[in-house]
Amino acid sequence: MNNLQIVWLIPFLPLIGFLINGLGRKSLSKTLSGIIGSGVILGSFILSVWVFLQVKNGNTYVAHYYDFINLPSLKIGFDFQIDQLSSLFLLIITGVGFLIHVYSTSYMHEEESKDFAKYFSYLNLFIFSMLLLVMGGNYIIMFIGWEGVGLCSYLLIGFWFKNNDYNNAAKKAFIMNRIGDLGFLLAVFWLIAKVGTADYHVVFENVHKLSVTDITGITMLLFVGATGKSAQIPLYTWLPDAMAGPTPVSALIHAATMVTAGIYMIARSNLLFTMAPATQTVVAIVGLATAILAATIALKQNDIKKVLAYSTVSQLGYMFLGLGVGAYTGAVFHVMTHAFFKALLFLGAGSVIHAMSGEQDIRNMGGLKKYMSVTHVTFLLGCLAIAGMPPFSGFFSKDEILAAAFANNPVLWGVGVLGALMTAFYMFRLYAMTFLGKFRGTHDQEHHLHESPAAITIPLIILAILAVVGGWVGIPEVFIHGGHRLEAFLDPIFAGSKAITTQHEMSHTTEYALMAVSVGGALVALLYAWNKFSKYEKSTTEDSSIGKILANKWYVDELYETIIVKPMQSLAGFLNNTVERKGIDGFVNGIGKAVNYGSRQIRFLQSGQVGTYILLMVVGILIMFIIQFLSK
Repeated sequence: MNNLQIVWLIPFLPLIGFLINGLGRKSLSKTLSGIIGSGVILGSFILSVWVFLQVKNGNTYVAHYYDFINLPSLKIGFDFQIDQLSSLFLLIITGVGFLIHVYSTSYMHEEESKDFAKYFSYLNLFIFSMLLLVMGGNYIIMFIGWEGVGLCSYLLIGFWFKNNDYNNAAKKAFIMNRIGDLGFLLAVFWLIAKVGTADYHVVFENVHKLSVTDITGITMLLFVGATGKSAQIPLYTWLPDAMAGPTPVSALIHAATMVTAGIYMIARSNLLFTMAPATQTVVAIVGLATAILAATIALKQNDIKKVLAYSTVSQLGYMFLGLGVGAYTGAVFHVMTHAFFKALLFLGAGSVIHAMSGEQDIRNMGGLKKYMSVTHVTFLLGCLAIAGMPPFSGFFSKDEILAAAFANNPVLWGVGVLGALMTAFYMFRLYAMTFLGKFRGTHDQEHHLHESPAAITIPLIILAILAVVGGWVGIPEVFIHGGHRLEAFLDPIFAGSKAITTQHEMSHTTEYALMAVSVGGALVALLYAWNKFSKYEKSTTEDSSIGKILANKWYVDELYETIIVKPMQSLAGFLNNTVERKGIDGFVNGIGKAVNYGSRQIRFLQSGQVGTYILLMVVGILIMFIIQFLSK
C-alpha cells in the first residue's frame, strides 16, 4: 500500500475538531476549545508538510477509499488526488489557517464559552471543506467541498446573528454563491454525459474526444461557478459585505479558503480551458475588468476592512487574468503570495480594530505607529508586498502575470499596470491614514491604545516574514537561471497545456522594461499617497461627483436592488398573494366550500314527510322513463 493512502487524516483531523467543539460547546472551557480547534489544524499542517515532501520527491498518488456512486452506467469513487497542485494548496490552507486559528484564540476571547467553542467548530469545518475541495480526485468530491465552504461562509459571516445586517450579509453570500454553483453543477453533468465520469485523469485523457462546443460550454459553466466563489463580475458584491463576520473569518475567507476555490478549479481544469480559447478570452477580460473596478472602489473606502475586501476582489481579478492568458503557474503563484500578505493585512486590521475598541473608520485613526509598533511594521511589510515592491512576494507573482498578459496582448498589460498603480495608492492611503500623522480618535480610545497580545502579534510576524520571502520560490529567469522553482514543481500539472500552447518568448530587455514601468509607476503612486495622507486631517469638504460614485461603489448594489431584487420580490409577492393564495388556495378551498354548501342544501330533502318522499320517487321514475325513451 502506498504510504500516501493515509492522507485522509489531513481533512479528518479538522472534522474531529468540528465535532468535539460543536457537540461539547456547552461544557468545554475557552482554553480547551482553542487548543482543540488550533491543534487539529496544526496536525493537518504537519501532515501536509510531509505530503509536500513526498510529492516533491516524485511520489504522487490517487487514493481510492470506496465507491461514492456505484451504478451500472456511472461509477464515482471517493478519491483523493495528491499531486503538485493539491499539495501546494494543502500547505497554504493548513499553514495560514493554523495561524488564523491561533490569532482567533485571543481575538474572540470576549465571547461566551459556548459561542467561543461554536466559532472554532465552524472554523474547523471551513478548513475541512476546503481541504476536501482541493484533495478530491474528481469533480464530484470537489463539489462537495465547494458547497461546504459556501455553508461555512454563511455560518461565519452571520456568526453575530443578533445583528440583522450581518444576517443579510450572510444570506447575500450564500445566495450569490448558489448562482455560481448552478453553473458548476451543470458543467459536471455535461462532462458526465459526454465522458461518462467526473474523474480528473479520465476526463483529461479523453478531452480530445469532446467537440469544441462541448469544451467551450463546459468551461464557460465552470467559469460561472468560479465567478461566484472567487467574487468576479457580476457575482462579486457578496465579498465586501462578508466583512460583517469576525475579522479572523475575513482573513480565512480572503486568504486561505473560499475565494481561492475558483482559481484552484480552473488551474486543475487547465487542459480544458486551454482547449477553449474563447473561454480563456472571457476569463481574462472579466478578471481584468474586476481588478480595475474593485481597485477604483477601494480608492474611496474608509472602512479599514472594506478597503482590504475590495483589494481582494481586485487581486483575484489579476489571478483570473493570469488564468485567461495561460499563465497558470503565475496565477497559482499569486494565490500563494496573496495568502501571505492578505492574511497579514486582515489580521493587522483586526489588531488595529481590537486596539481601537471596535472602530473601523480610518478617518478616526492616525498616529497608531507609536502605540502599536509590531502591528505597524508588519502591516507596512504587507502593504509593500501587495503594492508589488521588490523584493517582496507580490512583486514576483504580480509581474509574472503582467508579463504573460503583455505577451498575449499589450493592451491587457497596460490596463493591468493601471490597476497596479491604484493598488499601491489605496494601500498606502490606508497605511498612512491609519498609522501616520496625528491620532484623530476620541480621548477614551487614545487612552486605551496598546499593542495586541502575543497570540495576535506572533502570527503577524510569521506572516510578515512569508510576505517578504514567499516570492523567492518564483524568481524569474531574467534574474537567476533556474530560480523559478515553483514553475518547475508545478510543471507536471500544466505540461499538457504547455504542449498545445504557442509559447511567446520575451527578451530580457523587454522583461526589464516591463518591470521598470510597473514598479516605477507603483512607487510613484505609493509615495504620492504617503505624502498626501500622512498628515491627513478630518474635513467637512464633500467629495467630487466621481468621488461620491466611488465611495458608493459605483452604485452596483443599488443597481442590483433595482433591476433584480425588487422585481423578484414583486414577482414573489404576486405569486404568493395572487397565484398561491387567491389562485391555488382559492381553488382548493373553493372545492371544499362547494361540497360543504351542496351538502347543506341536499340535507333539506330529508324532511321526514312521507308525501315528499313519494313525490321524489315519482319524479325519479319519470326521469328514468325519459332517459330510456331518449336512448332508443
